[in-house]
Amino acid sequence: MKLAQQWEESATKRVTEAQARRVLSDIYEDIHGDKLASPAVKDFAAQWLARKEKEVSKVSYSAYKGAVEEFVRFIGDKANDPLHYITPAQVTAWRDKAAAKATARTANNKLKVVRVLFQSAWRDGLLTDNPAAKVTALRAESGTRRAFTLPELKSILANASTEWRGMILAGIYTGQRLKDIASLTWANVDLSEEQITLTTSKTGRRQVIPIAKPLRAYIEELSAGDNPAAPLFPSAYPQATRAGGIAMLSRQFHGILVAVGMAKARPANHGSAGKGRDAARETSAISFHSLRHTATSLLKRAGVSEAVARDLIGHESAEISRHYTHIDEETKRKAIAKLPNILTP
Repeated sequence: MKLAQQWEESATKRVTEAQARRVLSDIYEDIHGDKLASPAVKDFAAQWLARKEKEVSKVSYSAYKGAVEEFVRFIGDKANDPLHYITPAQVTAWRDKAAAKATARTANNKLKVVRVLFQSAWRDGLLTDNPAAKVTALRAESGTRRAFTLPELKSILANASTEWRGMILAGIYTGQRLKDIASLTWANVDLSEEQITLTTSKTGRRQVIPIAKPLRAYIEELSAGDNPAAPLFPSAYPQATRAGGIAMLSRQFHGILVAVGMAKARPANHGSAGKGRDAARETSAISFHSLRHTATSLLKRAGVSEAVARDLIGHESAEISRHYTHIDEETKRKAIAKLPNILTP
């Protein structure tokens, strides 16, 4: 009779599948004295992160860890509850807070991570459905980032330190991300073959990029030494290779933009601007990542095909994927040779 009354109450309230599981857990405990196996949210999250640390790259793991730990902090005491107590409404509230603090794009990326977390719990038989999968992504505004103009690049290079001048040239003529450029060592550079070889930190893609003449001229002025593991950019390298170090490098580049009047100085903290820690970050139309857009624009302006430009920059090309096209080294060399020399009048 007790069991029947509990089921009737559940049906009357038209409970969700998750609530029905809670009733099952209570009934199971009444009969057997133990609860159905369902780890607490924080415990499963910790186990999942420990597993992911061995499965994915350091960059991916850092993104997973940040998103999951942020979600666990957001739900507060509910992190001690079993996994099946989490509702789509809670995930939605967290998504909205993440968007208010950063951008819709950032919030959507974090939401993807939490979806994967709960999907793993579902595959392990700990959930009957995925609450995060029921939460839709936010509409992200189109990006405002743009490429630099040639006069802007000349102004930036004229006001940059020697090392930053080299990293900016590398950004223009390779189109690679700041972290990958700052992490370059002499082992990545082959002047005899006139190419730079690296594996991107974000996608793990192996890149072989011909060295443009302006970048080669800069590299030849450096003291190579006998250690191939020595960094190409000694000051930037320690920051690029430690957790969170890329943010410091980004701020340094922003300082160069401020010096040439292309950006506004940022306040030392949110409070000095009258904003709290939860205020959304202001995004700039130009940053070091804009050099990636610049490289793409210069290649296309020089008449380089989209497939070749994508291969050089490191974007996955639908054409290459569809036809398994191999972009040969000579084609890439000819493409790089078409780029303008930013160092000449």
